[in-house]
Amino acid sequence: MAQQACPFLSIDPSGQDLYGEISRIRARGPAVEVELPGGVRAWWISGLELNKRLLAGPETSKDAFQHWPAWINGDISRTWPLAIWVSVRNMVTAYGSDHTRLRKPMAAAFTKRRVDALLPRVQEIVDRALDALERIPEGEVVDLRAAFAAPVPHEVVCELFGVPPGQDGPRAALYRIISRFFDTAISLEDAQANAVDLYGTLTAFLQHKREHPADDLTTALIAARDEGSLSEQELMDNLILLLTAGFETTVNLIDNTVHSLLAHPGQLDLVRSGQATWEDALEESLRFEAPGAMSGLRYAVEDIEIEPGLTIPKGDPLVVSFAGAGRDPERHGPDAGRFDVTRGTSRDHLSFGHGVHHCLGRPLAMAEATAALTSLFTRFPRLELADPAHPPKRLRSIISTGHEELPVLLHGRDPHRSPEEGEAEVEAEVEAEAEVEGEVEAEAEVEGEVEAEGQGEAIRKPSGRRGTRGTRAPRG
Repeated sequence: MAQQACPFLSIDPSGQDLYGEISRIRARGPAVEVELPGGVRAWWISGLELNKRLLAGPETSKDAFQHWPAWINGDISRTWPLAIWVSVRNMVTAYGSDHTRLRKPMAAAFTKRRVDALLPRVQEIVDRALDALERIPEGEVVDLRAAFAAPVPHEVVCELFGVPPGQDGPRAALYRIISRFFDTAISLEDAQANAVDLYGTLTAFLQHKREHPADDLTTALIAARDEGSLSEQELMDNLILLLTAGFETTVNLIDNTVHSLLAHPGQLDLVRSGQATWEDALEESLRFEAPGAMSGLRYAVEDIEIEPGLTIPKGDPLVVSFAGAGRDPERHGPDAGRFDVTRGTSRDHLSFGHGVHHCLGRPLAMAEATAALTSLFTRFPRLELADPAHPPKRLRSIISTGHEELPVLLHGRDPHRSPEEGEAEVEAEVEAEAEVEGEVEAEAEVEGEVEAEGQGEAIRKPSGRRGTRGTRAPRG
């Protein structure tokens, strides 16, 4: 059996110090027991290679109904705020032959033909969102996440699944529900109300699609249900997976990549000058800031020896940390916490999963993000962060990695400045902030090392500085 020398580390459900927590966990070892929101204990895995091993092999499962005794026996209440991440029955939580059975109709739905046919429409959606941005008065601070990064993937995924538009229909309802779905600091009451709202909305939507079939993925999944390939519950839960994953992660990819490029103007210049590609920027963003920080819970199907003297017991839950893997210094070097579009290891990340659970929607997500980024920076070449010295507040989540808001100036602080002057000013502001962040990260590593020696303090940190919420730009 595994031995744990120190008290359990308690993960902040708001996710405001995610990478500080990961640094302290990493300092303790390759597999560390932590306490998740709601008091549930699990093993946290931060290293890239170990995460790959646990994702690819049969020694772990995501099926709580088969392989998590605490869930099966009722020790974990069905009212746990994060219960919906465990209780859904879809291809991601399925194991073995069930996973193969459920993945097959999804793979058929995400064919290259269907994705390629959607690409012109993706560009139209991007262009229409940019047209709306152009109508915003010059000098006004714009929340780019709300005005661009979120609407584009939302409209794409809704068209892909045939979700009808309208403020009173399921499209608007799903936008509201999904935004709360990933909130891991949510109250029990709000989590339960959101789950009821989600299943009610999808039930009505499925009834509508059965009455109005079309050439979309929902109709294809209903056909698979009618053919006996999946149950009604599996149909519903796979829709939850596809609608949430197809939306939130792509929103975060666009949000995070824009933020990283604007916070590091020298990196943006490498892309604009052709020394790096937009694909390089996206892959580095996926590594540096995984859109999904973790892959829900997995469970040990058998005793798993991590190293001599450290074994995860059969039936224990564990967290595969995509965020931790992306910044693993053993793979990405001592500067793994630095955004670098020329990094040779950028593509070695887990943001689209690994092994049999690799993401079917990767081609569409990358196509959406590429269209969004190239069009955005072409249309608004002077785009800047509204307040570069103060990072925007992170989402309240240990699962979804993005920002509550992304305040920007579409035409820069001063339209009459040269791009070089603007970049120099932003670089100076960001460097000042980086010095502070570096001190905080170094402090986190030291805290982790001290805790590893036996002090065992809970890793809870106050929220970072809030992003600007003003309506006008700060003036220098």
